[in-house]
Amino acid sequence: MGAMAGTADVVTSVGGRVLTLSNLDKVIYPATGFTKAEVINYYLQIAPILLPHITDRVITRVRFPDGVDSASFYEKNAPLGSPDWVRTVRIGTSDGIVTYVIADDEATVVWLANLAALELHVPQWRVSGSPPDQAGVVDLPEHEPRAGEPLADRVVVDLDPGAGMTIVDSARAALLVAGRMAEDGLIPVAQTSGSKGIQVYAAVRPCRSKDIWSYVKELGVALRRAHPDLFVSTMSIAQRAGRIYVDYNQNLAARNTIAPYSMRGRHQPAVATPVTWEELGAVRGPDDLRFSPDEVLARVDRLGDLAADLLLTDRPPLPDFASR
Repeated sequence: MGAMAGTADVVTSVGGRVLTLSNLDKVIYPATGFTKAEVINYYLQIAPILLPHITDRVITRVRFPDGVDSASFYEKNAPLGSPDWVRTVRIGTSDGIVTYVIADDEATVVWLANLAALELHVPQWRVSGSPPDQAGVVDLPEHEPRAGEPLADRVVVDLDPGAGMTIVDSARAALLVAGRMAEDGLIPVAQTSGSKGIQVYAAVRPCRSKDIWSYVKELGVALRRAHPDLFVSTMSIAQRAGRIYVDYNQNLAARNTIAPYSMRGRHQPAVATPVTWEELGAVRGPDDLRFSPDEVLARVDRLGDLAADLLLTDRPPLPDFASR
């Protein structure tokens, strides 16, 4: 795919798929002048690193058709007019059947970027290994486990800072979370959310989402007991002021989190970025963990995929918290 510029539509080929790219000079981030062409170029370049983390996972998109300063919307169902080569899967949810998009190739990633789907959110489970029923639907449990449900292969500890907390506090919390997870035999991976929060992930052998939910809930309770000045385990907004909330609900099968290397629809172009533990320990201000698309591409060239431990084939089992 060659250079992109101008107002005319551009017909191009990505991985043997023909795409029509439109409105390439549209400014998506007015604060910096970052254009749709630059969004597409970032996703094209990051796709080889991004794809292993989202392949076989249904994608909820947040689209910004007129830029980040205008209205956005969440999109679960594949949009009308989707190319026939875009992979979709029908998932049975509490709200009915949703026809999700799955990005298994670079062409789909670029197609989504052309739709101004800046944010790509995925669950902790993959659809593989969950055969659909006779109607072609994979059933997704809302709360209680059931036979045939997709199995999760990642734990996520989503650290949600309350009022008055900064990225410095989130970094301190992430280090404490990582220490507990490592004690439990997991290999933690830290990722900025592209805002004030941090997520700590770990790969596990495929298991039920509700079991992971229970583990992270108990982990949050243990952290609150050990560090009551930093953590809170209640969802009450009032009680979360000046504390970090461990949002264990992001492990439910019906929930999703921002994918590694996804852009964010913030005031300035930012990316959900895997980071090193040394970087977390050195945080002194919000800019220390804010990365632009160009910075992320340079980091990948220099450091490789810092979230590679989420792709392990030999995964540790989910810890048994009750045995502690």
